[in-house]
Amino acid sequence: MSPVKPARTRPTRVEVRERILDAASKVFAAEGFAGATIDAIGQAAGFTKGAVYSNFDSKDELFLALLDREFELRGAQIVTALEGGSDITTAANELSRSVLDSVHGHADYYVLFVEYWLRAVRDPQLRERLIDRRRAAAADQASHIVDSTTAVGHGPRLANLAQLVVTVNLGIAMEEVLRPGTIDPDLLAQLITALLRSVATQSNLQTSK
Repeated sequence: MSPVKPARTRPTRVEVRERILDAASKVFAAEGFAGATIDAIGQAAGFTKGAVYSNFDSKDELFLALLDREFELRGAQIVTALEGGSDITTAANELSRSVLDSVHGHADYYVLFVEYWLRAVRDPQLRERLIDRRRAAAADQASHIVDSTTAVGHGPRLANLAQLVVTVNLGIAMEEVLRPGTIDPDLLAQLITALLRSVATQSNLQTSK
């Protein structure tokens, strides 16, 4: 009697989507946004072009989904860096290392982001979508900072801090991708410390009113 073959399990929609995003990240990195095609992304993921389109309406939609995933990753890294850190200096040192490690591990993403940013600057509709994504990322990072440490408290300036962190992170990434080792992690930690202390001070002042 021949052995019974196990039933073949089809990937879930979430698994399909993640495989497509993984493939898109590699194809975009190799070919650039303009050179990448939905066909190539589908083949790299092991699916048809139709499967890609059933999950993403366009190549732009696919890139923006990748952008969302990168922002989620940054949020998770903030949680890890700040988790349990009630001391601002310690939290800043952890966050400094986390930022630089993230840049070094995702250099291709930052190159692609700049390429896409140029498209968005020239396309008002695309610009608004990218701005919305960046704004949402800043709000998420503000939430992660609040949830991960008691050092800065709560306050309206926290969202501004998070937006500044998002912006500074991109500038740091551009320099590090171009010339790895340019950014001194200790100096970056000092900058983050100053930012966190500024927000903590403002939060304490508002609380005491």
